[in-house]
Amino acid sequence: MSLAGASVIAIWNDITDEGRQNFYQWHDREHIPERVGIEGFLRGRRYIAVSGAPEFLTLYEVRDHAVLSGKSYLERLNNPTEWTTRSVRHFRNVSRSLCAVEYSVGKGSGGIVGTVYFDCAPEHDTTLLDRLAQRTLPTLLEAPGMVAAHVCRADVEASKAKTTEQRGRPDNLVPRWVILLEGAASAAIEAALSAELGPAAFAESGVAHAAHGVYRLEYDLLKA
Repeated sequence: MSLAGASVIAIWNDITDEGRQNFYQWHDREHIPERVGIEGFLRGRRYIAVSGAPEFLTLYEVRDHAVLSGKSYLERLNNPTEWTTRSVRHFRNVSRSLCAVEYSVGKGSGGIVGTVYFDCAPEHDTTLLDRLAQRTLPTLLEAPGMVAAHVCRADVEASKAKTTEQRGRPDNLVPRWVILLEGAASAAIEAALSAELGPAAFAESGVAHAAHGVYRLEYDLLKA
């Protein structure tokens, strides 16, 4: 499988101009290595926007959902380093979802990732997931340049938990559904996001707005 675990943390954010240089130093040298060092965290990736917003996507792959409420992760969230406390003050337009991977297809990872995230009424969940898993995503994966596709559903309560680290940055949105497309070329991803996964594709599920973005890989760290 393309993903290293059965759960993911997906974080989108902008960063202030004055915090940008520090963000790269902190994220590469301390924060992602710290997270990947937590028991059950398997991989950390950061992407930068090719199109869409916010500017950055960070994706953590986690062994299973229990890790997200486990002692090791909560210990870090409630005891952030001084560098983390300084850095997260510069975050803007944050969306963050702690998710179970509901569906995943493909092998390997793509240097380009397309994201769609949104909310819908829970009564649409089963129909939405069935359509994505049985028709839309397997078909998309047949296109040249496509590598993998994943559908993730957020644990809203866990995502909204007010830890010490979260209190130090602006409040974040918690999208209930996250779709990730991995590919080798941005053109294939862009085409999928504008057609099969475009706004009209979610209208029947009661989705008023779905956020779309295409991101290029900047940093990738696997647990040793």
